[in-house]
Amino acid sequence: MQIKTLEDLFVHLLSDTYSAEKQLTRALPKLARASEDAKLSEAFASHLEETRGHVERIDGVVDSVPGLRLKRIKCVAMEGLIEEGQEVIDSIDKGAVRDAGLIAAAQKVEHYEIAAYGTLCTLAELLGYGEAKKLLGQTLEEEKSADNKLSTLAESGINKKAK
Repeated sequence: MQIKTLEDLFVHLLSDTYSAEKQLTRALPKLARASEDAKLSEAFASHLEETRGHVERIDGVVDSVPGLRLKRIKCVAMEGLIEEGQEVIDSIDKGAVRDAGLIAAAQKVEHYEIAAYGTLCTLAELLGYGEAKKLLGQTLEEEKSADNKLSTLAESGINKKAK
């Protein structure tokens, strides 16, 4: 896809983010199963439901902008982040150290998504896509909340257990 306009860039980034969310729906169940800590496993399962909602919300963004169509692209950044999570699973025995590694890998994902949704919100506003900005902003806040939950889990005991 050749990007010539701000709208082209918005479509490209939205398509990339859609791919990222779809990949994440396949990865989160693996993270939940790989966790020893029940609260961490539940956090991954809960975020899976949110992520499914994020996919639906992107569909809503598409519906809110006349003529907007997503492009079929693969988010290679998310692919790499998911691979890093798989490396944690493959290289660390189940337990607190693996859980600490899973939190680190998941927070990288959250930070990537926070950056993506923040950019999309800014572009939606510049392009006058008010409903899209609102929808994307809701997802941005959920991604920030997920990151905060992971920090709390790490700081409230998982990292100390790993020590």
